[in-house]
Amino acid sequence: MKTIILTAGLFFASLTLNAQDAQAPARSVLALIEENNTTLQSLREAAGAQKLENRAGIFPDNPEVGFSYLWGNPASTGNRTDFSLVQRFDIPTITGMKRSLAAGRDRLAEWQYKAARMDILLQARRYCIELAWYNALAEELDARLGHAAAIASACKERLDRGDASLVEYNKAELNLSTLRGEIARAGVEREALLSHLERLNGGIPVELADTRLNEGELPPDFDAWYTQAGEKSPVLAWVKQEVELGKKQVSLSRAMALPSFSAGYMSEQVVGQRYGGITLGVSVPLWGNRNRVRQAKAALKAAEARQTDSRQQFYSRLQGLYKRAQGLRKTAAAYRQALLQAGNAALLGKALEAGEISLLQYLQEMSLYYNTVDRALEAEKEYSLALAELWAVEL
Repeated sequence: MKTIILTAGLFFASLTLNAQDAQAPARSVLALIEENNTTLQSLREAAGAQKLENRAGIFPDNPEVGFSYLWGNPASTGNRTDFSLVQRFDIPTITGMKRSLAAGRDRLAEWQYKAARMDILLQARRYCIELAWYNALAEELDARLGHAAAIASACKERLDRGDASLVEYNKAELNLSTLRGEIARAGVEREALLSHLERLNGGIPVELADTRLNEGELPPDFDAWYTQAGEKSPVLAWVKQEVELGKKQVSLSRAMALPSFSAGYMSEQVVGQRYGGITLGVSVPLWGNRNRVRQAKAALKAAEARQTDSRQQFYSRLQGLYKRAQGLRKTAAAYRQALLQAGNAALLGKALEAGEISLLQYLQEMSLYYNTVDRALEAEKEYSLALAELWAVEL
C-alpha cells in the first residue's frame, strides 16, 4: 500500500508541473497545412486568375479595319474601293480610373485569400489544441490506470488473505475497467482529430505529440489591443477595400458619361480619282451609360453597410471572446490553486493504510479529486481555444 501512495503522490506532482508548462502547440503543423492544403492552393490559383481578369478591360478597344468594294451602275461609271483604319479610345482620365480600379480589385482578391487562409489555419490551430489536450489527458489517464491497477492488485492480495471483502475488490476492478474505457475513448477522439488535420494537410498524415495547451497571453487592455487587431484583420480590410472600390466605381461611372473619341485613316478610290486622309469621330453616351451611376451609388451604399456591420460584429465577437477568456483563465487558476492547497491524495493514502477509511471511501474521494483535475484541464483547453480565436489575426 505504501507503493500505491507513493505512486499517487508522484502522479499528482507531475500533473501540476505539466499544467504549469502550458505553451503553444507546434507551429510546424500550421506551416505544413498552409503549404499542403488543397483549398488554399485552389484559392491561390483563383486569386491569380482574378487578377488577370481585373486587367482584361483596362486596355483600349481593338482597332477596326474596314474595306469596301462597290460596283458602279451603270457599269460605265466604274467601281469604287474604300479602306479605313479606326481606333477608338477614352480620355486619359477614364483610362487612369480603370487602371486604379483594377489595382484595387487585385488587393480585394488578396484580402479574400488572406481571410480564407486565416479561417483554415484557425481551424487547424483549434484541432491542434484539442489534440494536445487529448495527449495530456491520455498521459494522466495512463498514470491513473497504473494507480488503479496497483490498487486492484493489492486488493486481490488482501482478498486472498481474507483482509478485504469481495465488494471492495469488485469496486477496485470496476474502477480499473472504467479507466480503460476512458483511455479507449480518448484514443478514438485523438485519431479523429488526426484525421481532421490530415484532411487539412492535403491528405498527408500529421503527428503531434505535444501536451501543452495555452496559446499566448491574454492582452491586458482590450480596447488598446482591439485597435491593433482591427488593423490586421483581413476581413475588415476586405470590406474596407470593397468601400474603396465602390467609391472608385462611382467616379468611373460618372466619367463614362464623357464622350469617347476615335481617329484613323480612310481612303476612297474611284475611276481616275483617289482620296485619302484622316478621320475623326466622337461618341456621346446618351443612353449606354444610363443608370450606371445610380447602380454604382447603390453598390457603394451596400458596401458601406457591410463595413459597418462587419466592424460591429468583429468588435462584439472579440469582446465576448475576451471576457470569456478572462473568466476561463480565472476558473482554471482557481482549480489549480484548489488542487495545490486542498489536494488530499497523500492524506487519503495514509488514512487508507492506517485503516481509518475503507477502500470504497478512498476510491470515492479520489474520484472527486480526479473530477476536479479533469475540470481544470477542460477550463485550460477552453481558455486556449478562446485565445486562439483572439489571436487569429496574427496567423
